[in-house]
Amino acid sequence: MNAQALFGACAGCHGQNGEKPALGKSQVIQGWDKAKVIEALNGYKDGSYGGVMKGVMKGQVATKSDAEIDALAEFISNL
Repeated sequence: MNAQALFGACAGCHGQNGEKPALGKSQVIQGWDKAKVIEALNGYKDGSYGGVMKGVMKGQVATKSDAEIDALAEFISNL
């Protein structure tokens, strides 16, 4: 699984290195540890996490498998 390719969909809003607040509204994800990323992505997926970007992110992660979320979390935690 190519985590960098998966992150390509994220980079449009979060920046190539996770350095930007998505659409000027989200938290900067650069520097997050793997567990925090997994918690956030699974929370977006099940609707238990998120603020102003909750609706946008739910759509982004709705079809991601646990393996894809794990790979993304590993990749993001190393940005």
